[in-house]
Amino acid sequence: MSDEVWTILRVLDSSRTWFEKRGLESPRLDAEVLIADALGLQRVMLYAHFDRVLGEEELTKIRERVRRRGQREPVAYITGRREFWSMEFEVGPSVLIPRPDTETLVEVALELARAHGATKIADVGTGSGCIALALAKELPEAEVCAFDVSASALAIAKRNAERHALTSRVQFVESDLLAGAKGRRFELVAANLPYISEGEHAGLAADVLAHEPKLALVGGPDGLDPIRRLIREAPVHLLPGGLLVLEGGATQMTAVSTLMREAGFLAPEVRRDHGGHERVAWATWPETSSSASSLV
Repeated sequence: MSDEVWTILRVLDSSRTWFEKRGLESPRLDAEVLIADALGLQRVMLYAHFDRVLGEEELTKIRERVRRRGQREPVAYITGRREFWSMEFEVGPSVLIPRPDTETLVEVALELARAHGATKIADVGTGSGCIALALAKELPEAEVCAFDVSASALAIAKRNAERHALTSRVQFVESDLLAGAKGRRFELVAANLPYISEGEHAGLAADVLAHEPKLALVGGPDGLDPIRRLIREAPVHLLPGGLLVLEGGATQMTAVSTLMREAGFLAPEVRRDHGGHERVAWATWPETSSSASSLV
């Protein structure tokens, strides 16, 4: 960008073209989001003011955002936020960027919680807090406890709770899975744990590979190590008739269902996401069981 006159429309077109040359998947959308963020506008307002001439300070903010996106930094990390469940969440490099697929996990958890009257809920591996806070928002009677092994992730989750005025409804605990539950028992445990295999990780998109935390993505050689551990641990922390709801990869749901059955859970079911891929498995812990204490 030179000393020539730069309008919003010209900057949009220039940024989109630059992103296209670098092979970005959504060049126009990325340009719109980043320029709107730099200018403090809603995206729709860019076209309402397309002929507005931009000042040098505004152009500097835009250049920096465009440069970072050109280096494959995710848009959400550049803007510092991402929408999930019609709520805006702060995100950063210490947390996974919330995906639309995970809204399926929230949908299933809400249906089950309402059907079974569950009010004691755990979210394991909370990251940005998006699942815990979405559930707390939709279930005003619920007490939600969110666990994460990362202190930096929990700091972001707590700020998101403050943003949505849910600090009194959600407790955050630094913990490896449910190790920090300290005898607490829940009616529903939900989790979106790392489920990418070591082999798959190397083939992820450059945006993800270079910028999103491996700790939140990779679940061991076959991607199922954290899920296996939680399925083993969960019975100790579930009340009789409690529910376990897990997100996983599209090819993993049969294996996850089998792991649930082998651990003593009843009648696992699977829900597809809105893209048609198997995404969420859930099952019930028996009303009466003598095996829970031996599963950890």
